[in-house]
Amino acid sequence: MSSPIIEASGVTKNYPGGVKALDNVSMSIAPGEWVALMGASGSGKTTLLNLLDGLDRADSGVVKIQGVELGRLSPDESAVFRRERIGLVFQQFHLVPYLTALENVMLAQYFHSMVDKPEALRILESVGMGPRAAHLPHALSGGEQQRVCIARALVNDPVVILADEPTGNLDEENEQCVFQIFLELHAKGKTLVVATHDRELGALSGRVITLHHGKLEAGGGPASRAG
Repeated sequence: MSSPIIEASGVTKNYPGGVKALDNVSMSIAPGEWVALMGASGSGKTTLLNLLDGLDRADSGVVKIQGVELGRLSPDESAVFRRERIGLVFQQFHLVPYLTALENVMLAQYFHSMVDKPEALRILESVGMGPRAAHLPHALSGGEQQRVCIARALVNDPVVILADEPTGNLDEENEQCVFQIFLELHAKGKTLVVATHDRELGALSGRVITLHHGKLEAGGGPASRAG
């Protein structure tokens, strides 16, 4: 069995007011796994994602991606690591309003120190957004904006894709579009960690990790594999 691509060991995160967002959480995720983080609001899902992408740091414990301990990186090193190895998909999209769909994807390339317009367009086409590449975000539906967000996350070929409630603002039709994109990414061997309340999305994943009041309730160990 290959080494875990993501490891968290004894991770604790506290916030002011005595709020323990994560309480001694340990888990490992194998390359190519699709893991759903599930639990009620306030259970610690988003906090855990923020630790995995290096946007926040644990008060204690260790978080590693591809063997790199994120807590030991400087802010600049963390930013470089994130843009080179991690693709982020947000519930609120966070698209730049005055840039077209194509330009939003190319912006991610720019921060990766290279700009490749044909490749950006190819990625948009892969999520069904080629015909809408020249449109500004305000001219796109919520589902279309989310697909642009996914294209932006994919354009630098990240080793891990982290998604926070990616279907939270979508209607049923657009949910199904996102489900299909994630199924295709998983089939291609991408590692996916998706925080969601959506039971249908959770059921599509290979493993569910359940959090309850900051504690790991189930699913933290590596997935069992046939053979």
